[in-house]
Amino acid sequence: MRKNPIPFFLTTFLVAIFSFQILPIPLSAQADPANNAAQGADASKGPENLLDLLVMGGEMMIPILICSVIAVTVSIERFVNLQRRKVIPQNFVAGLSGSLGEGFKGIDAGVNYCLQSGTTIGVIFKAGIHKLKDGQEAVEKAIEDAGAREVGKMKRKLRPLAAVATISPLLGLLGTVYGMIEAFQAASNAGSGKSDMLAEGIYVALVTTAAGLTLAIPVLIIHQILSGKVDSMVDEIDESAIEFLESTANNGKASAA
Repeated sequence: MRKNPIPFFLTTFLVAIFSFQILPIPLSAQADPANNAAQGADASKGPENLLDLLVMGGEMMIPILICSVIAVTVSIERFVNLQRRKVIPQNFVAGLSGSLGEGFKGIDAGVNYCLQSGTTIGVIFKAGIHKLKDGQEAVEKAIEDAGAREVGKMKRKLRPLAAVATISPLLGLLGTVYGMIEAFQAASNAGSGKSDMLAEGIYVALVTTAAGLTLAIPVLIIHQILSGKVDSMVDEIDESAIEFLESTANNGKASAA
């Protein structure tokens, strides 16, 4: 089966973002020699690359950085653990039916098959296998309850991404507000050059907003991709459960006959 290329592209994309932020890429103000000559000694005090600019964003960049680490960790972990072979392996229902044997009497063999698979659908169907002796309605109820629990777990593990996508722009905006307050306060106390001081303070204050949005947008996209992946797998689990319940009904009728 062909491997899913999404985790590779995701990792490459995230590495590219962080590399772009930390590499010593000259800013336009420093890349222009004429502009540097006009600024004189003040040019050496400005940021020489994007990393310096991010550092100038102040203390509010720390929680944004923490959010970025959380987003990268959760994204990679979810893409790895939501692989189809770890959730719904191919021909699972057929293999389970074969392990249960004729009349679905090999309950212990079926439970071992589910445990050895180490998959989400295995956990769900294991709950139903324990109820085979109690009738089809009991099996259906057990599978439904176990399925609701496992689907809830998969969706809950995506909440950190939704939280990062919501919080990071707010953190950036808060840092900008604090920075502008400091800039206006410094400009009000300055005797001369207020406009230059105010302009410098504002552009530095806007760094946190830019960082927050730069983090939130790709995280939101990744969250939507993973949510769609979970919904697709839930639909397949439902179809597999229906197929298994039909098999139990047919075997029950055969046993009764």
